[in-house]
Amino acid sequence: MADQRALDEVVRFTSELIRIDTSNFGGGDCRERPAAEYAAEQLAGAGLEPVLLERTAGRTNVVARIEGTDPSAAALLVHGHLDVVPAQAADWSVDPFSGEVRDGVVWGRGAVDMKNMDAMILAAVRGWAREGVRPRRDIVVAFTADEEASAEDGSGFLADHHPELFEGCTEGVSESGAFTFHDGSGRHLYPIAAGERGTAWLKLTARGRAGHGSKVNKENAVTRLAAAVTRIGEHQWPLRLTPTVSAALTELAALHGIEPDLTDVDVLLDKLGPAARLVEATVRNSANPTMLDAGYKINVVPGEAVAFVDGRYLYGTEDEFRATLDRLTGPDVDWEFHHREVALQAPLGSPTYARMRAAVEEFAPEGHVVPYCMSGGTDAKQFSRLGITGYGFAPLKLPEDLDYQALFHGVDERVPVEALHFGVQVLDRFLRTA
Repeated sequence: MADQRALDEVVRFTSELIRIDTSNFGGGDCRERPAAEYAAEQLAGAGLEPVLLERTAGRTNVVARIEGTDPSAAALLVHGHLDVVPAQAADWSVDPFSGEVRDGVVWGRGAVDMKNMDAMILAAVRGWAREGVRPRRDIVVAFTADEEASAEDGSGFLADHHPELFEGCTEGVSESGAFTFHDGSGRHLYPIAAGERGTAWLKLTARGRAGHGSKVNKENAVTRLAAAVTRIGEHQWPLRLTPTVSAALTELAALHGIEPDLTDVDVLLDKLGPAARLVEATVRNSANPTMLDAGYKINVVPGEAVAFVDGRYLYGTEDEFRATLDRLTGPDVDWEFHHREVALQAPLGSPTYARMRAAVEEFAPEGHVVPYCMSGGTDAKQFSRLGITGYGFAPLKLPEDLDYQALFHGVDERVPVEALHFGVQVLDRFLRTA
């Protein structure tokens, strides 16, 4: 079990990592190296030999391996990213990079996404060193750059150019799972992620005939683009249930005493109340127009207009997603992937999932562990290129008045000290037996 020093360190590490500004503005505008050096220093203090790796100067990743007691067991990857999304200080009630600890809460950008988990990993590993503990299986610890953008300088670079560091890894755990979700009826749910929708960020390009704004123009690129964007934005995607989402709906229905009728999921979601938020974004594919770019002068019809769309697709539905976009864009608008990553599916019957569930239930016996699928994505996508099955498991015990999901990329991001204590205890217990 994690000792008192680990409980103290997880708070201190979270605060100190937040103070290292690793804002990722996209387009390569980020510098994770100071945070990577900080993490490497803590790992070295636990007797490990961390390796620092860069594709681009300043975009640093850290990898270390902890040798397990069973050489026949497959290795486990435990990973967290070091970058964060930017924060506008004027919008916050505290300095977003202060790491302030006030009234039992750690404040700042990265408090939940995901320097808290980075700190849990460091605190647990250092606790093992003090106790002389070795896990059952080899554990590879990785802290990555660039997760909040393309991951090209982070997990993508590691998977493509340093696969030897992950030799033997068959499974991985990282962010967005095992947090307290209050369902409005007094129940405490702990969703563990066993899947992710695929990423399909799209660029749409409409071409037409450039000309004077006062003339009739039936080949207007802006009109063509606007029509396509409207069709995409208004499209009603059909229901598509993956095994993880089906299991989530079934278990949530049972907890609510509802017949799990998966033939009418929309009605079932209505009956689940607040708990529906865990699954409602993952019963269908989606495509949300987000950016438009056309023209340069009000009296000139441009020859080209561009839009960007945030698309997400469920496991096993990429072909359908592509065909639907072909139909919705029509003959006058071309589309291409601006960024694409695969959808993921992880088994719920694995020993690893059972051990994650058991670790949560030990420290939250009143809780109900349920599976869920992430609507977005994580570094698990890139690591899946190495045959690594990914789960979302970054445990936190949260009060009802703290909306965990709203804090991701939100204003006044924060995490209670007690949540960090719970998290490092659960993570420590799971990793010792994983």
